[in-house]
Amino acid sequence: MRKRTMGWIIFFIALFIVVVELFPILIVVLNGFKKDIDIWSRNPFYFKPTLASYKKVFENEDFVRGLKNSLIAASISSFVSVFFGSMASYGLSRYRFKINDGIIFLLLLLRMVPQITLSLPFYLIFKKMGLSDNILGLSLAHISFNLPYAVALLLPFFEGIPRDFEEAAKIDGCKDFQIYWRIFFPLASAGIVVAAVFTFLMSWNEFIYALVLTGVRAKTAPVAVNGFLGQYAPLWGQLSAAGTIMLIPVFAITLGFQRYIIKGLSAGGIKG
Repeated sequence: MRKRTMGWIIFFIALFIVVVELFPILIVVLNGFKKDIDIWSRNPFYFKPTLASYKKVFENEDFVRGLKNSLIAASISSFVSVFFGSMASYGLSRYRFKINDGIIFLLLLLRMVPQITLSLPFYLIFKKMGLSDNILGLSLAHISFNLPYAVALLLPFFEGIPRDFEEAAKIDGCKDFQIYWRIFFPLASAGIVVAAVFTFLMSWNEFIYALVLTGVRAKTAPVAVNGFLGQYAPLWGQLSAAGTIMLIPVFAITLGFQRYIIKGLSAGGIKG
């Protein structure tokens, strides 16, 4: 009886947290279907749907270009970070050197450096290299925080794979890269998916580097959304519509890979 009561208490606490978390998102989604005058003058629950805000958002070239740039930068950053991060994790887990712990500590330390402190050095370097206001430059900046994260996240997955697989592959004549690519990469697929999803979403939502390092050509969606604040007053309808559009990939990726994310996290990725 006591166990059942505790179960219900936990259920209602969890339900309360979910409602609190989803309420602001619900308001944003509803406001995207309202006119600005209705958002300003009527109560939050007044709802007379219109697609006017979405039409204006999709007619805004800055925002559409920003979506495309965000997708490209997030894809490049995620792919490079996971590919090289998985190789680094494989190497750190299979080859034990005295400096391994120092390397892992340094990677975690780099991940904790605030982006605002690196934005000016990146700006000066990329300006010198001709990568200012460039998607490649922005992707490199995103890789700077995604790569250490991918290495730290994937390390427990590779450490958890028995060495018997490696020894069997060597007996069959596999080289080091073949062992990594054909044996360990598939076995760590749950962690690879988790790392790919998280690095993509971190890059997709990134704002500081995009604001400092980009101009008109490489502007990303989060910066373009900032433009809907308006000169005299926020354009709440368009802001909400743009925010809702940006949420779609987040929900689609999270729900689409939910099974792999749960499997990956429960397998020990977060423990690293």
